[in-house]
Amino acid sequence: MLDPAALYRLETDPTRDDLHASTLIVALGGLIDAGMTQRLMIDHVLEVSDAEVIASFDIDQLLDYRGRRPAMTFSSDQLTSYDDPTLLLHRVTDEEGNAFFVLEGPEPDYQWERVVEAVRQLVRLLGVRLVVSAQGIPMAVPHTRPVGMTRYASDRSLIPENDPVFGTMQIPSSLENLLHLRLAESGTDTVGFAVHVPHYLAQVEFGDAAVAALEAIHGVTGLAIPIGDLAAQAGLHRAEIAKQIEENPEVTQVVAGLEQQYDTFMEGRERKSLLATEMAELPSADEIGAQLEQFLREETDEVEDEAVESDRHDEGPDFLR
Repeated sequence: MLDPAALYRLETDPTRDDLHASTLIVALGGLIDAGMTQRLMIDHVLEVSDAEVIASFDIDQLLDYRGRRPAMTFSSDQLTSYDDPTLLLHRVTDEEGNAFFVLEGPEPDYQWERVVEAVRQLVRLLGVRLVVSAQGIPMAVPHTRPVGMTRYASDRSLIPENDPVFGTMQIPSSLENLLHLRLAESGTDTVGFAVHVPHYLAQVEFGDAAVAALEAIHGVTGLAIPIGDLAAQAGLHRAEIAKQIEENPEVTQVVAGLEQQYDTFMEGRERKSLLATEMAELPSADEIGAQLEQFLREETDEVEDEAVESDRHDEGPDFLR
């Protein structure tokens, strides 16, 4: 492997004590980001918080430009701008003055393991103890129901009360998920959120998913990131989605079918949960065994007492002995 440190350039002195922070939010796009969930969330975080770039990656070594060509602007008779791709590490401060980091940019096409090692070096250098990410995945769910998500972590204690929907399966890999795996292997805590986005909204902005993602990150990190503007944007998205669906009877029918499917599924999970609660209230096998032993002991003692009393009667009254 080539030197991972050669992939990035520090924009400030990393030995400064005031530069360190314990949390890193990673946003590298990946295979898919349904509803533009991650992009909406990260753009909002960087817009409403104080942020400075502290490290930049050599993107020329990492991107396949012909595979996904960056945009350029042509104006009348000349080229006026180029959407220069960047992979940057920001140091951000929340409303309460708490610092954290954001690593954001396009997912590298090449040298994944080297990029992971470079990030691991920065994690150690800057005192990061928790790495978090969130993105959208398309699901057969309606936008009219609460936004769900799949949670995963390097340690299950980081996501208490998690109720998984999926079992074991194989999924396409992404650099972001590889980063979770490799950092966990080296002892860094990681938590991820895959937000469930209605499949018919996968290619448009779905603010509700971004709000759910940011709330989930707040829940695990405690970071005080204002959410009002993002929630307002989500409200505009809902209104536009409702308008378009209302104008399309076929889509309305699809959404109604998804609502019925969702409600049936949730009802089944609730019944399962109630059954689990009822089963939890029943005594365990050991408790039943102990109670049975106690019952048999009491019955045996009672039988023995009755036998002794019977013997006394058989012997007759004391004055006939």
